[in-house]
Amino acid sequence: MRLAEILLAHWPAYQAKFGRLIPPEQRAAVRAILRCRTPALGGQRYACACGRKEFAYHSCNHRACPRCGQDDAAAWLAQQRTRLLPVPYFLVTFTVPEQLRAPIRAAMKPWYGALLKESAGALQDLAADPKHLAAELGITAMLQTWTRDLRYHPHVHLLVPGGGLTAQRLRWVRVPNGEFLVPQVKLAARFKGRLKAWFKQREPDLFHQVPAQVWWRKWVVDVQPVGGGEAALKYLANYLCQPALREPQLEAWAETGVTFRYRDNHGAVHRATVSGEEFLRRFLQHVLPKGFQRVRHYGWRGAAAKDKWARILALLDWRPPVLVPPAPLPPPTCPCCRQPMFRLGTLPRAPTGCGWR
Repeated sequence: MRLAEILLAHWPAYQAKFGRLIPPEQRAAVRAILRCRTPALGGQRYACACGRKEFAYHSCNHRACPRCGQDDAAAWLAQQRTRLLPVPYFLVTFTVPEQLRAPIRAAMKPWYGALLKESAGALQDLAADPKHLAAELGITAMLQTWTRDLRYHPHVHLLVPGGGLTAQRLRWVRVPNGEFLVPQVKLAARFKGRLKAWFKQREPDLFHQVPAQVWWRKWVVDVQPVGGGEAALKYLANYLCQPALREPQLEAWAETGVTFRYRDNHGAVHRATVSGEEFLRRFLQHVLPKGFQRVRHYGWRGAAAKDKWARILALLDWRPPVLVPPAPLPPPTCPCCRQPMFRLGTLPRAPTGCGWR
């Protein structure tokens, strides 16, 4: 079952009801998904010696499309593996109180950027404290906005090595305990304080939209050891180039509703049936603002910290593995005789106004 089928059935009514309230990023996402792997985007023409001819239509490559992104995620994962140091790693998850979800959804771009920046900043603050590491960390931060049943729940994951570089760049400081990085309670309080100060100074209008009790509540940060970091990288890669819902999760749809399945935190399978309007609302609310980068690197993992990275490699006396380029894709196989097909030429994009969205 394809997501495009559900969009074709329910998008017209959704668009008619909400009109100009629909953000342009969501409209662009729907347009891309409807055009993905159709004549609208053109493609390649193939033929087989047995006489069979086939078309391979181009993908839309939109990050909200469930049919795209697998190759990008694999390439990102391969690249990040070459940056895994031979040290223990931690996965740090920053969440915000439920009362903040509405303000964040109303102004996604500044809030999302602040969540990433201030969560990394809070962790750097504690790591720089002589009571802990007294060193700078290298952080990979990723924004995630959904729960398993597509509800809105913005939070940030940070993948962090259990060690850092001293300010003078003379030593690599390793965590004394591979099961402990920094105190979670202190980290949560520092994150709340930095976020509050950032919005109060940079975005006062948005700051005044936040209920005052939010800043008095206890915030939650979870710090978990993840061994060498490989499994955590795979976890992050699953969310990097994939949308909130994958097409195999779709089970049924009709004019009355859409049914999809999901797993809870314990692995148990659940099914949710919602109206077509509610399904589109849940799915589209996770479309990111145009140009927004979901993944960012901080500290000596940043793009401008090449000298620090080289220094760390020297201190650890370690060489990263060589990045092996992916093998070229083989030609498609003929559905009749199962032999490789050969390319005849290019199929141009459908002309504007021909009926393809």
